[in-house]
Amino acid sequence: MVERVEKYGLRVARELVDFVEGRALPGTGVEVEAFWSGFASILHELGPENRRLLDVREEMQGKIDAWHIQNRDKPHDHEAYKAYLGDIGYLLPEGKDFQIDTSNVDPEIAEVPGPQLVVPITNARYALNAANARWGSLYDCLYGTDAMGSLPPSGGFERGRGARVVARARVFLDETFPIEGTSHCDVRRYRVKDGVLLADDHPLVQPEKFSGYIGDPRAPDSVLLINNGLHVELVFDRAHPIGSRDQALLADVRLESAMSAIMDCEDSVACVDAEDKVLAYSNWLGLMKGDLEAKLDKGGKTVTRRLAEDRVFTAPDGSERRMKGRALLWVRNVGHLMTNPAILDRDGNAVFEGLMDAAITTLISMHDLKRESGNSVKGSVYVVKPKMHGPEEVAFADRIFDRVEDMLGLPRHSVKIGVMDEERRTSVNLKECIRAAKSRVAFINTGFLDRTGDEIHTSMEAGPFSRKDFIKRKPWIGAYEQLNVDIGLECGLMGRAQIGKGMWAMPDLMAAMLEQKIEHPKSGASCAWVPSPTAATLHALHYHKVDVRAVQAKLVQGERRGTKNALLTIPVAQFRGWSKEQISREVENNAQGILGYVVRWIDAGVGCSKVPDINDVGLMEDRATCRISSQALANWLHHDVVDAQDVMAAMRKMAAVVDGQNAGDPTYRPMAPGFDGIAFQAACDLVFKGRVQPSGYTEPVLHARRLELKATMRG
Repeated sequence: MVERVEKYGLRVARELVDFVEGRALPGTGVEVEAFWSGFASILHELGPENRRLLDVREEMQGKIDAWHIQNRDKPHDHEAYKAYLGDIGYLLPEGKDFQIDTSNVDPEIAEVPGPQLVVPITNARYALNAANARWGSLYDCLYGTDAMGSLPPSGGFERGRGARVVARARVFLDETFPIEGTSHCDVRRYRVKDGVLLADDHPLVQPEKFSGYIGDPRAPDSVLLINNGLHVELVFDRAHPIGSRDQALLADVRLESAMSAIMDCEDSVACVDAEDKVLAYSNWLGLMKGDLEAKLDKGGKTVTRRLAEDRVFTAPDGSERRMKGRALLWVRNVGHLMTNPAILDRDGNAVFEGLMDAAITTLISMHDLKRESGNSVKGSVYVVKPKMHGPEEVAFADRIFDRVEDMLGLPRHSVKIGVMDEERRTSVNLKECIRAAKSRVAFINTGFLDRTGDEIHTSMEAGPFSRKDFIKRKPWIGAYEQLNVDIGLECGLMGRAQIGKGMWAMPDLMAAMLEQKIEHPKSGASCAWVPSPTAATLHALHYHKVDVRAVQAKLVQGERRGTKNALLTIPVAQFRGWSKEQISREVENNAQGILGYVVRWIDAGVGCSKVPDINDVGLMEDRATCRISSQALANWLHHDVVDAQDVMAAMRKMAAVVDGQNAGDPTYRPMAPGFDGIAFQAACDLVFKGRVQPSGYTEPVLHARRLELKATMRG
C-alpha cells in the first residue's frame, strides 16, 4: 500500500510530500502551507474543466465517426466533410491577424536557430549530456560516425581517417569563414592584432565574424568565430595528439551545437506513480539548481559527470565575452489526458498529471530564476505542452499557468509555453491555438509520428489507410509542414519564438542525416530535433549553410504555401490491391516495432531507447512511434484488410524476433514461447483495443500494464 499524507483534501504519496517539502520548496520563498493549499485549489477547481475538455474530444470523435459511417458507400465529398467539421466546432473560423507579444524570451529561443535535443528526464546521464551538448567536437563527430561515408575502423586511432577529418573540417572553415587570399588549409599561424583576427597576416573576408579569443592574442589558445548567430571555436594545443601534428597547432574545431534541449516528462519516459515522478522531478531540480551529477564507469574508472561551466573569452574590443556552456532547457510536461496515482483528490481519484507537472516543474524552476548564471537570463520558465487538441485546450493551458504563477508569486507570463502541433484539431486551427496563448507562446513544432497517429484515429471510419511509408507521400503531410511554418511566421514568431521540426530517428545514420535534414532549416524552421549530442553537432553544420532568418524574412512576405483543403485530405489508401506478401510485411513491421518498444517500457521502465527495427536498423522509439504503429494495425483490423488471427500470428512471430534482438541483455525477459507476460499482453492491447483508445494514445494501456507489473514486483 502507498503511504499517503493528507494535504487540503489531497492524499499525496509520502515520497512526493518529502520531495516537495524537503527539496523543492526550500530556497524558493514559497511557504509549505501556501503551496499545498494553492496546489489543492488548482487540482480541485481545474480538474473538472480538464475532464470536460476530454469529453469534448470524445464527443467530436464520435460525430466524425458517425459522418464517415453514414457516407461510407459514397464518393468522398470534401466540401461537405469540411462544412460538417465546421458545424460541429472541430474546424473553427480564423480570426483577424495578430502578433504574439511573448516577452523576456532568451536568445537561444528567440534569436538563434539551431539544433534541439529531446531526452528523458528520468536518466540523469542523458540529461547532463544534452545540457552539455551546447558545444561539440566536429573532429570527434566526423571521425566516430559514418558522416564521411564510412564507419571508423576498429582498434586504435587511424591516422589516414584522422587526416580526412581535419581536411573536411578545414573545408567547412573555408566555406563559412573564408580568408582573404588564402585557405585555412595553408594557414600556419592565427593571431589577433588590434582586435582583428589574422591568419598568416590575412584577415577574414568578413572580419565581423571574429568574435573573441582566449589566451595570448599573439598565439591564442582558442579563437571564437560566429556565423548566422552560431559560434565556432578553433582550439590550438601543441601538446594535443592532433594539434602537435598540425601546422597551425589546430587541435579541434568545436561547434555551438544544441542551442536548446527539452527535458521530457512525457513521451520518452515511463512515469506511472510517485516513485517515477519523484525521480523525474529530482533530475529537473538538479538541472535548475545546477548541481545534478551522474556517475558512470569509463574505462574501468568511475567518472562523475556535471553541468558544464560558462566560458569567458576576450572580445575583439578587449571586453569580456561570457559564453554559455549549456543548452537552454525546456521541460516537457504531460498533456491533458493522463492521471497519476501519486496524488488522489478529495473523491479518491488520481489527479490529472498535467496539472501536477505544471505546478511542480514550475516550482522547481524558481531555483533557476534565483541564480545569477543559470538556465534563463531573462527570468523565464520554458514548458513544452504536448498533445493539445484545438484552441480551447491551449487556452486551458494558459489558464493553468496563470493559476500556477499566482500560487508561486511569479510575474504574469513568466512561464512560456511550447505548443506542439501534433494533433489534427490543432493543425487545422493553428492560428487560433497560437492566439489562445499569444503572451506565452515561445515554440511551435511539427511531429510526423503523433500527428499521423491522430490522423489515423480521427478518420478511423473513413477506410483503410495507406501503408506507413506511403502515408508520408500524401498531400496532407506537405501542407502540415508548410502551414506550421507559414502560420507561425504570420503570427509573429520570427525573433520571438522557435518554429521546430521533428526528430531524426536513426542515430547511427549520420551521413543520411547530413544529406536530408538540411531541408528543415531550408523550410524556415528555426530548430529541429536530433537524437544525440553527436547528431546536434553535425546538424549544426546545416545552420551555417542556411541562414534561417533570411529564409523566414522571405517567407513572411509571401503567401501561405499549404492549404487547409490539402491539410484535411484523408490519407486512406486509393489502391487496395496489396499482395499477401505486402500486407504481411507491413503487419510484421508494425508488430515488431510495437513489441520492441513495449517490452522495454513495461519490463524495464524505459520510455525511449534505440530499438532495432525489422531490418536491425536502430531507431529511436518513443510513445509517438508506438502510437502510429498500433493505430495502423487497428485500422487494418477494423476494415478487414487483415484478421485477428493473422495479426496475432505476426505478433507471436515478431516477439521471437525481438527476443533474439535482445538476447545479449541478461536482464531481458523473453516473450516467447509462452506469450503470457505482461509486456506481450500490453502490446496486444495496443493493437486489438487500439480503435477505442482515447485519440489512439498508448498511455492508458502502457500505464495500466506497467503499474500491474510493478505491483507484482512489490508483491
